[in-house]
Amino acid sequence: MQQTHKHWFGLPMNLFWGYIAIAVFMSGDGFEMAFLSKHITDMGFSPAQSALVFTVYGLAAALAAWSSGVVAEIITPQKAMRIGFILWVVMHALFMLFGLGMKNYPLMLLFYGIRGLAYPLFIYSFVMLVVQNVPKQQLSSAMGWFWAMYSIGIGCVGSYLPSFTIPLIGETGTLWFAIVWVAAGGLMALALLHNVGQASSKADLTPKEKLKELSRAVTILFTNRNIFLACLIRIINTLSLFGFAVIMPMLFVGRLGFTMSEWLQIWAVFFFVTIFTNIMWGILGEKIGWMRQVRWFGCIGCAISSLAFYYLPVYFGHNFWAALIPAVMLGITVAAFVPMTAVFPVLEPNHKGAAISIYNLSAGLSNFAAPAIASVTLPFFDIVGVVWVYTGLYLVAAGLTLVVKVEQPGHNAVAPYRLNNEVLAKNSAQ
Repeated sequence: MQQTHKHWFGLPMNLFWGYIAIAVFMSGDGFEMAFLSKHITDMGFSPAQSALVFTVYGLAAALAAWSSGVVAEIITPQKAMRIGFILWVVMHALFMLFGLGMKNYPLMLLFYGIRGLAYPLFIYSFVMLVVQNVPKQQLSSAMGWFWAMYSIGIGCVGSYLPSFTIPLIGETGTLWFAIVWVAAGGLMALALLHNVGQASSKADLTPKEKLKELSRAVTILFTNRNIFLACLIRIINTLSLFGFAVIMPMLFVGRLGFTMSEWLQIWAVFFFVTIFTNIMWGILGEKIGWMRQVRWFGCIGCAISSLAFYYLPVYFGHNFWAALIPAVMLGITVAAFVPMTAVFPVLEPNHKGAAISIYNLSAGLSNFAAPAIASVTLPFFDIVGVVWVYTGLYLVAAGLTLVVKVEQPGHNAVAPYRLNNEVLAKNSAQ
């Protein structure tokens, strides 16, 4: 049963420490992003072996993200977060001791791969807790804050702090230091969220019923057309985010004369902007309308921003300030998709866990599809071709938003009432 709670600019105060826990947890999880692949090759392993480590990790993370919504619903989000937190710490320690520490490649694959199950279970179980405890009409702003905390953790603290710790304690020391941050975030969540909300009714299901509920994370795609279409929109949502990280260094550094440091600073500005725009669009989505915002500011906005990300630097050449313009534009528009997190559980109110699982699946598929599209398109149409494919898909997503029917509280229910009053007023005047 959802209750009315205090909010601060859309941030549910009863879940305040959970949001802080997400930022702290993801800071530790993000420490390794900038240097672990190079660290593995520096130990004597080939680039292909290093890539395989991250491929296994990515597959495990996608599986965990897909199932986390239903798992959290049938065992409670707090228990699922506890499992994710403990799994991360234990597997990371084993990865450090027996994988990297002994330079044992099979154990690196095993422990790092299993650790890939942990962070999605932790953070997306918290999403389920938000869905269970925040009224539908406030979900968009609540999820805007979630993605802001995620960006602060993995995009800011997780990216920048290692640049200070590596010179002091080295790469190995920095990897061990990550446990401190993850443990702090995990313990914060365990201590301060255990009394939040009520247990889901699905927590009392029999094992057979729980297995059936878990299967809905697959079948719901085929039984609910709106969920399927929303899944396609969410996949398209972050194509530019994941794709540009792959192709734009080739353009900026390889052809336009930017240094790698300049490119990384431009990309960092994009992430920094999303911290604020995630919150902004989460709040505005409740005023503008979820799908209207996604259509005009998300889909159309990202189509324009994607083209600008290519053509502005090409036109101005090696001009750092001109290159920042499309980075800021993309940071503004890609965050306009924030209400999609609220859309999924509203489309399937009786199986919110399965709906969140499909949302998580579509986010993972976007991470896969963006570089896949680039790898297929580049040999034939170069970088500009990839940009136009992304742009075209954003326009397709804009069309899909016209088809998806979402009963947003405060919008769909109010419109017919206002229309009837206008008709009555007109008839009375006549």
